[in-house]
Order: sequence, then structure tokens, then C-alpha cells
Amino acid sequence: MVGIVPTGLIINTAKNKRRSIRLKHYDYSLNGLYFVTICIYQHKCLLGDIVDGVMLLNNAGRMVARQWVDLKNRFDSIVLHEFVVMPNHFHGIIEIINNPSEVHIGSSDEVDCSLGKKTIGSIVGAFKSLSTNEYIEKVKQGSWPRFDEYFWQRNYYEHIIRDEVAYLKISEYVQFNALKWGDDRYFVS
Repeated sequence: MVGIVPTGLIINTAKNKRRSIRLKHYDYSLNGLYFVTICIYQHKCLLGDIVDGVMLLNNAGRMVARQWVDLKNRFDSIVLHEFVVMPNHFHGIIEIINNPSEVHIGSSDEVDCSLGKKTIGSIVGAFKSLSTNEYIEKVKQGSWPRFDEYFWQRNYYEHIIRDEVAYLKISEYVQFNALKWGDDRYFVS
């Protein structure tokens, strides 16, 4: 598809379109559990190292962990479950709770849904933006190494957790991810 922009330049809009990896017609603001994976651009190991199966976060890795935990202060309708910062990527489980009547017993007091529904995309987008901006500030101060073009990869991976068995399996995967670093699809030696 070719379009004309106000300046008179002809652009090829088809070239800039990406195929979505999200489920078509799925509402990603629905209550539920979501497993997300977010990768550092070009899989550069900027967040720490794994030594003897233990993830040793550097300052950037600690900042990423802090920005993740702080999301609960920005989004009233989420609960953060297991997460892990790896050398070049991040895994986390987010629970969206938009309707207090659908919340598990005992937790509805903690949720204020007055700010409207948020999607997994808006939550991940905020996390990526906040952590990128803080990283850039540290680069400007000369504290942290520069990155090429982008800090985070352009997109993210998500999986809708549909039952307790899947939740337990994914939680275990997140908890033991550092132990299995050599087998990880994002492993860089």
C-alpha cells in the first residue's frame, strides 16, 4: 500500500506494518494472569551475570527489578506474581484485576479500579519506558554502558495463563530460570 503524506512524499506503508503476535479479538484488559517475556535489544547481556546457577544483578538489573515492583504503585488493577531478571531478558507474571467482584476472596480491599481498565500492552509499555529512561540517565552520567539503538526489544511475548496447572508450571519456570540458563533460548555465552 502506498500513501501520500502531507509533505508530498510517497511512503510505502505496507513495509512498516508488523504482523501482530497477539491473539486476534482478545481483550488484553480482561481479568486474568499473563506471563510476559521482554528481551533486551539484540539480546545484549546488560542486566547482570549468572554464576553457578544464581542470577547476580548489576545496578541496571536491580533498577529493572525495582521498576517492575513499582508498577503496582502505578496500576491499581494489577498484582505482580513471580518474576526474574535475567542477563538479557525478563520474565514476569501479571494478574489484572479490573472488577473487584471477580477478585479472589480477601484481596478486593487492596484494589482500586477507579482509573479504568489497563491492558497488558499498556503495563509492559510503561515498564519498558520507565526502565529505558532511567537507564539512559545513568548512561548520560557515565555510570552504565551505552546500548545500541534501543534498550528493550521492540515487542514482548505474552502467554495467557488459563488454569492453575499452567500457573504452577510457569511459576516454577520463572523461579528456576537462572539454574537452567545454559538451556535458555536467550542464552548468550
